[in-house]
Amino acid sequence: MDNRKIRKNTYLFLGFLALSLVGITFLTVNSKKIKAQTAELQNTGYHIGDIVNDFSLKNVDGNMISLASNEKADGYILIFTCNHCPYAKAYESRIMALDKKYASLGYPVLAINPNSIADNVDDSFEENVKMAAEKGYTFPYLTDDTQLTTKAFEAKRTPTAYILKKENGKFVLKYAGAIDDNAQSATSVTKKYVEQALGEIILGKSVSVSTTKSIGCGIKLRNT
Repeated sequence: MDNRKIRKNTYLFLGFLALSLVGITFLTVNSKKIKAQTAELQNTGYHIGDIVNDFSLKNVDGNMISLASNEKADGYILIFTCNHCPYAKAYESRIMALDKKYASLGYPVLAINPNSIADNVDDSFEENVKMAAEKGYTFPYLTDDTQLTTKAFEAKRTPTAYILKKENGKFVLKYAGAIDDNAQSATSVTKKYVEQALGEIILGKSVSVSTTKSIGCGIKLRNT
C-alpha cells in the first residue's frame, strides 16, 4: 500500500472517529436535557403512579388533617399555594371553583402552604387563618411548618396541583403540574389541565396529560 492510500485511510479513520465522538456527545447532552425537562415537567418527588405517603398537617381551624381524614373522598386535588405570591393570588378563585365543582364528585381540594414564615411573614399560620376566612375557603388550608410534606413532593412553585386517586385504600398520584395554561388571566385559559385529568379519572380513563410545568413563585426550602 503506497503512502497516499495510507494517508487517505488515516484521514477516513480520523474523520469517522471525530463523527463518532460528536454523536456520542450529542446523545449524552440530549439525554441529560430530556431528563431535566422531564423532571421539570413532573415537578414532583413522586412519579405518576406512585403511592403518596400520608401526612398530618394543621388546618386553619386548629385540627390536624391527613389524607385519611376524609373517608368519603375518592381522591384529592392537592394544591401547594400561599398568601403572598401574585400567581397564587391569581388562582384563588379558580382553586375555590375546583373545590365547588369536584368536592361533591369525590375530589375535594386540599390546600397546603409550604412557605416558611422566616421567608415571608404573610405566610404564617395566623395569616392562613385570615386568608381562609376572608376568601371563604370551603376546603382545608394546611400549614406545612416542617416542610416535610413539601419536600416529599418536591414541589417547586406556588401554585402547583397534584391529583391523587384512592386505589385499594392508598392514594396514587395521577397528575402533577399547572392548574391550567394561563396564570395571568382566567378568562384567557384554553387548557384546563386539572379539570381534563379529573374528567378522565372520574370516567375511569387514563390521564392523557399527566404532567405539565407549573408557573408561579419559587418555594424556599429550609435545610433542616
